[in-house]
Amino acid sequence: MNADVGSPMELNGLQRRRALYQPELPPSLQGTRVRVQFGDSTTTIDPKCVDIVAQAFPHTFGQRLVHFLDPDTMASDAQVIKEYPPIRVGVLFAGRQSPGGHNVIWGTYDAMKAQNPHNVLLGFIGGTEGLFAKQTLEITDDVLSSYKNQGGFDLLGRTVDQIRTTEQVNAAVSACCDLNLDGLIIIGGVISNSDAAQLAETFAKHNCKTKVIGVPVTLSGDLKNQFVETTVGFDTVCKVNSQLISNVCLDAVSAGKYYYFVRLMGGKASHVALECALQAHPNMVILGEEVALSKLTLKEIINKICDGVEARAAQGKYHGVLVIPEGLIESIPEMYALIQEINNLHTNNVSEEDIPSQLSPWAAALFKFMPSFIRRELVLHQESDNSAQLSQIDTEQLLAHLVEAEMNKRTKDGKYKGRKFSSVCHFFGSQARGSLPSNFDCEYAYVLGHICMQLIAVGLNGYMATVTNLKDPTNKWRCAAVPLTAMMSVRRHLRGPGAVPIGRPVIHPSPIDLKAESYAVLREKASSFLLDDFYRTPGGIQFEGAGSDTKPITLTIEGQDYLGDIETLQDYLDKVKTILKPGCSREILKAAISSIASINDVLKVMSAPLNTELPLYHFN
Repeated sequence: MNADVGSPMELNGLQRRRALYQPELPPSLQGTRVRVQFGDSTTTIDPKCVDIVAQAFPHTFGQRLVHFLDPDTMASDAQVIKEYPPIRVGVLFAGRQSPGGHNVIWGTYDAMKAQNPHNVLLGFIGGTEGLFAKQTLEITDDVLSSYKNQGGFDLLGRTVDQIRTTEQVNAAVSACCDLNLDGLIIIGGVISNSDAAQLAETFAKHNCKTKVIGVPVTLSGDLKNQFVETTVGFDTVCKVNSQLISNVCLDAVSAGKYYYFVRLMGGKASHVALECALQAHPNMVILGEEVALSKLTLKEIINKICDGVEARAAQGKYHGVLVIPEGLIESIPEMYALIQEINNLHTNNVSEEDIPSQLSPWAAALFKFMPSFIRRELVLHQESDNSAQLSQIDTEQLLAHLVEAEMNKRTKDGKYKGRKFSSVCHFFGSQARGSLPSNFDCEYAYVLGHICMQLIAVGLNGYMATVTNLKDPTNKWRCAAVPLTAMMSVRRHLRGPGAVPIGRPVIHPSPIDLKAESYAVLREKASSFLLDDFYRTPGGIQFEGAGSDTKPITLTIEGQDYLGDIETLQDYLDKVKTILKPGCSREILKAAISSIASINDVLKVMSAPLNTELPLYHFN
């Protein structure tokens, strides 16, 4: 690792001003007497996977929800944390760089020192590799001073993002025991938190006192479910990318002769592309989830883009901006099959040079059809999770290349009579990862850090720190913790009611919900975006004044407060139980049975999968 990791940084004027920004805490975390309430036991996201997850995690499955209560909330069963004996906690970055990560450490440190000045927070230098090697840096006021509200992960750095093999797990157990840690905080995305769940189970099995807590920090926003509304870093990355896209849009309309193909980070889910499309209003956006649901082939996608180019040419417009996620290529059926075949050859230790000759006949034909630069990128070695290196596959250049070929063909056939098609390609990848985090990400991360400390103080293991109701001001946020196993499921190879779970339980990336209101807004505006150059210029991230408190559009539109809804449901159930005490009239009892039976039938119907096909665009 870099020898400068953890060293004080020399800050410029803007960085110094940002370092002075003090995030706000919700009322439930203020003061030294934090109140905790334990809710019901949890299950899994997918009911079909309950038995599998329970068998894989016998010590940590089914734990209860945890709520942090506001001082004025009445709850007879709330526990008040009064005593804080000295504790030792380790923390590490286990995922890709994401703006706001440093504030998780800052929030944890402030909470620890506020409760007991003898508490010790150790940062593992170099992420999981630092954990295995027991390379630590004690977090102090001086160490933190130049990293508060700053981007990147350079306070501690990161290396390999996994704690998976038996050797790695044993090294982690050994490090935590040797360092006498009461808690270990793992900051990262779906892979890192899946590993955190496995590590928590191992610690519980071997009676290790170290409690493992996960924190949802990933720029792709794909660690999203009913408990996690968004992740730390997503807001910042989308704001930075939206500014870049809007700049490209204005450049396109100014020159009037280029189509810009822009690829965004996002892995297997298209959350960043959706949010940036809502913020910047590019002419076209293709989401991987749309392509997968509609089973669009590469040729069909190219034809739809070309149809859009022709529609704009009919209005005298020969420019435009197309946005795609980096995971789009895996959503195309034939490309997915090709990538899976290549991945299997990698797993069998076939070298990159020999892979083309080992492909099946149909895969070899598709591989040969690809431009040479795509062929080179498809055979690159896999990521640490055994998936393709999507960030290294220039999908935007592939689309531009094929669209140009199709437009030339249409011109030759006399179907297109406009100007010659010209394209410019961009990949907005790591440009935003080290950005100064937005106010929202600063506060969100800082609050999560405080929650981590409280969970360890209570002695909870295998939980993720969470906050809901994020669309509202900080003083209305609901702070909680959810067992990591509640977010787990098992991948299926077949879709539909007869599908059989296969594989090991993990937290999977969450795709865009094509039934969500935010997606409906995009669909509604798709035709206007395509033809009207309805570009929007959000500008750079604002830290003070107007615009400084804006949040992701998808977050504010969807506005889900799952834990709040659970509380509302619990209130109704308590009222029903009060009314239906033994001794109530038979009429009341019959009415209750009939009503509950109807509710049960309705919920069964609502739980059935939706298999409707969605078109990529609506052309009038």
